[in-house]
Amino acid sequence: MKIVERIKLPIKSEMEFFEQKFKASMISNVPLLNRITHFIIRRKGKQMRPMFVFLVAKMVSGGKVNDRTYRGASCIELIHTATLVHDDVVDDSNRRRGFFSINALWKNKIAVLVGDFLLSKGVLLSIDHSDFDILKLISVAVREMSEGELLQIEKARKLDITEEVYFEIIRQKTATLIAACCGIGAASVNSTQEEVEKMRKFGEYIGIAFQIKDDLFDYSDGKIGKPTGIDIKERKMTLPLIYTLNNCSEKNKKWLINSIKNKNKDKNRVNQIIDFVKDNGGIEYTIEKMQTYHDKAMTILNSYPDSAYKNSLTEMVNYVIKRKI
Repeated sequence: MKIVERIKLPIKSEMEFFEQKFKASMISNVPLLNRITHFIIRRKGKQMRPMFVFLVAKMVSGGKVNDRTYRGASCIELIHTATLVHDDVVDDSNRRRGFFSINALWKNKIAVLVGDFLLSKGVLLSIDHSDFDILKLISVAVREMSEGELLQIEKARKLDITEEVYFEIIRQKTATLIAACCGIGAASVNSTQEEVEKMRKFGEYIGIAFQIKDDLFDYSDGKIGKPTGIDIKERKMTLPLIYTLNNCSEKNKKWLINSIKNKNKDKNRVNQIIDFVKDNGGIEYTIEKMQTYHDKAMTILNSYPDSAYKNSLTEMVNYVIKRKI
């Protein structure tokens, strides 16, 4: 059994029911829109975010979920899908999960409008049922995702990113949505504000570890089905590179910065940068940091009694840092 299927086992019936509700939440009176949303549903990913919502809700409540949990999961998936559709337009990307993206099949204008539709559907789902606490958690996440993306663009131009700024970027860009999922899971079953915040922090730590792992793939041997050196080519300053820049001689630092600024499309130079980072402790340091966030997430998880839901969340945390892609 695949690890994701094993993680899903304690919430299998909830996830099946969620899929029906999620499908229903996308319905529109416009036939073109229904064709596109049907296309989106058929090409869904692993659905990790709704899984976090259900697993956290069941762990903190002793196995209970309610309509708010389903709405929270649908809302986060609608808004997450909207951000992916918009991302493909921004990145001019023609592929998503191995299939053509919405903008590749229906052009940018329609893709932007579909993203807006999904965003509004997510917001209205919460407003119509007065789930304002859930809406606030999601709205904060969307705001932070936009800020994180813009901060990264700004810093990529100057290449003056510090480790502190790097962590702020990945906290906002990636971790904030997983944090919202976990916070929503707790909030949906009427947990205290302290518990909602505790689970939100748990999600944030997992999200940061997840992004650090993603950054490490750029320095892998290329056997994972994902090309290496992409971040360097796009002038994205990730932790292995930031650490190396801060811990090498002035001469090497100048060579690195010049290489990233002016030779980032040169395959041989990109490979030289990768080798330099590997030889100067960038990978070991990054793995150590990833493990720190993994351990912080596990400390929160271990404060809860044993249950099938806690076991699945533990597997989820371990999967984040051990995954191959």
